[in-house]
Amino acid sequence: MSTAAASAAPAAFLSALSARLGAHRVLTEREDILPYGFDGTAALKQLPAAVAFPATTDDVAFCLRLAREHRRPVVTRGSGTGLSGGSLPLAGSLVLCLAKMDRILEVDAANLTLRAEAGAITQKIYEAADAAGLFYPPDPGSMKISTIGGNVAENSGGLRGLKYGVTRDYVMGLEVVLADGSVCWLGSKCVKDVAGYNLRDLFVGSEGTLGVVTQVLLKLLPKPAARQTLLATFTAMDAAAAAVSAIIAAKIIPCTLEFLDQKTLRCVEDFAKVGLPRDAAAILLIETDGHPAAVADEAEAIEKLCAAQGASSVKRAATPAEAVQLATARRSAFSALARLRPTTILEDVTVPRSELAGMIRAVEAIAQKHQLNIATFGHFGDGNLHPTILTDERDHAEMHRVEAAFADIVEETLKRGGTITGEHGVGLAKKPFLKRQLGDQSYELLRLVKRALDPEGLLNPGKIFD
Repeated sequence: MSTAAASAAPAAFLSALSARLGAHRVLTEREDILPYGFDGTAALKQLPAAVAFPATTDDVAFCLRLAREHRRPVVTRGSGTGLSGGSLPLAGSLVLCLAKMDRILEVDAANLTLRAEAGAITQKIYEAADAAGLFYPPDPGSMKISTIGGNVAENSGGLRGLKYGVTRDYVMGLEVVLADGSVCWLGSKCVKDVAGYNLRDLFVGSEGTLGVVTQVLLKLLPKPAARQTLLATFTAMDAAAAAVSAIIAAKIIPCTLEFLDQKTLRCVEDFAKVGLPRDAAAILLIETDGHPAAVADEAEAIEKLCAAQGASSVKRAATPAEAVQLATARRSAFSALARLRPTTILEDVTVPRSELAGMIRAVEAIAQKHQLNIATFGHFGDGNLHPTILTDERDHAEMHRVEAAFADIVEETLKRGGTITGEHGVGLAKKPFLKRQLGDQSYELLRLVKRALDPEGLLNPGKIFD
């Protein structure tokens, strides 16, 4: 406890933590806490005073009561995969890492629910549901390492969001520890439950600023009986966007409807080597699922609609292995792009589908204006784009251009009726733009809720708003 980081916290505070949790579950040395000083957000880092690993909800409640007694800020963390600085610690803060609370507590096939601790890995939840013949649809790109508590905190999306929605749509209940250490259970297994205010949804997407989620009750679905994956290639961006509109207008809602621009698909092909067409202006990766007959009909209709909008080719995955290969290639987009420059900044904006082609062109113009390398991919079906800036955070002049470019991207997004974040959350990275989107009164309403539940401002302070 002789380090500078640990000295920021009083000895009595650290001693009480160790006495309750055990010295092995409280980190204070600089080399130990260093990995908890940043998340997946580029160019943001700050060391906390200590990192604690509670094992139970009672441990969490104790930590919050102790932090309140010592007026110590608390930043809750799972796997640290967030991309908006939401789990970035403050200097002198306590990081409450829930990674040890990782049990799947119940799979209830009769009620189509699963209950898990907040530190359970999203992929493990999907696998537990799958083993019971059920389906947990939300699939954030980090699902192999992200925790369900982090997904709830950020209201994470994913590739299947177009048809199945986001994390919020599957949270039936949650256990949350409030700033004063009191424990609440919100929600139930009932499909219909309208008793009182919907406080459960208040905590979904709250980014740890209102309470600490310790358990989650999730809705599951029957597993789709069949799937078909298609790859549509286009020589023009507008044609790809028009194909998306045509598919939705035909009342077909694919499971996934993903988009890669030429820069991204070339990087992905170099990385994954799955045979993507390097000369295409854009590709759409489309998956339809459901009853086998419906899947066959939808796949045929999608082929015709894409061809009618100018697709140069539409290819069906011939085998389940090929379908997995194509999906894996899409999921590797960020990793593939990250090979090009030392720093990769994955942004997240959403616009109405009618604005997609125009927004992509605007991003290209912004990249030229600020002399930056920006690739774009994302969830075309729900309008969620990921402009990805390839840069080097050691180049301060270039990073200033990056900041200016992102401000332009946000402005263009809002001008087109969009939102500053579709799935990554506000955190630190997006908070300068939130008031611009919400307006004064809606913004102040958020602050009123924060003050009501965390009057001393100790839970993840400085995130979403100051």
